[in-house]
Amino acid sequence: MVEKVIIEIKRLPHGENLPFPQYMTPHAAGMDLVAAVETDTVIAPGQRKLIPTGICIALPPGFEAQVRPRSGLAINHGIGLLNAPGTIDADYRGEIKVIVANFSEQPFIVKRGDRIAQMVIQSVACGEWVAVDELPPSERNDGGFGHTGK
Repeated sequence: MVEKVIIEIKRLPHGENLPFPQYMTPHAAGMDLVAAVETDTVIAPGQRKLIPTGICIALPPGFEAQVRPRSGLAINHGIGLLNAPGTIDADYRGEIKVIVANFSEQPFIVKRGDRIAQMVIQSVACGEWVAVDELPPSERNDGGFGHTGK
């Protein structure tokens, strides 16, 4: 059974008439976020732009929202997100905005209402540091950066 989390959402004036984030299939992990741009926004090759979504949310304590790229935009248009996954903390109340980057060789146009990213709601744990002189051994120990081969 999938856990349901109640999330308060506020639509901003420039997000009027746009849908709230929504799951596009019954078992989707992410809700699509749409662009709340006033006019078409061109992102040139190699350029990045901050795209508004027209919404603010209030997550309950113990949760975060991760903003992730959409695979269709990546493969079909070379569009990705910087700082992905971006984290929206439970105490953030500002507008959700998405850093959209154009990795292709063609300009990309973001239109009002375009699905530009997806948002996944995750539970989080808070870590507490305990200083020690030695860490417990593991099979891997300090092996990293390709230690298992190709």
